[in-house]
Amino acid sequence: MAFKKRIIVVGDNLMVRPDEGSGRTGAGLYLPQTVADSEPVMAGWVVEVGPGLAFPDPMEVAEEPWKRKRRTAKYIPPQAQEGDLAIYIRKAAVEIKFENEKYLIVPNAAVLALVREDLMSGALGTEEGDS
Repeated sequence: MAFKKRIIVVGDNLMVRPDEGSGRTGAGLYLPQTVADSEPVMAGWVVEVGPGLAFPDPMEVAEEPWKRKRRTAKYIPPQAQEGDLAIYIRKAAVEIKFENEKYLIVPNAAVLALVREDLMSGALGTEEGDS
C-alpha cells in the first residue's frame, strides 16, 4: 500500500509556488536569479492555505472551571484561496523543497494583495444590450 505525502500548512500561513515569470522585465528580458531574488516584492500562486489565526471562543465562559469541556478550535480564516495569485514581501517568505518542487511558506501578514479570477454573474453573453 503506497501512501501519498501531503503538506499541511498551519496557522495563518500560505504555501505559494513562486511565479517564475516574475523574473522578466516588461520588455521581455530575463533577469538572473540573483537580481530576481533581490526584489522586495514577489508574486506566486497559492497552493495551500492554513486554517487561519486561532482565537478563543467568546461563548466559552469559565463559570465552573472544574467542569471539563471539550474545546473546539475557532479560526479567523485568511482571505487567500487556492489558485489566487499572491503578491507578498519576499523577505518574510521561507523557501522549502517538497518532492523536488520549490515552494514558499508566506505568513498572511506578508501578503500585500491577491489577484483572483471570479466568474462574473451574467458574463455568458448577457450584456445590457442583448434582449
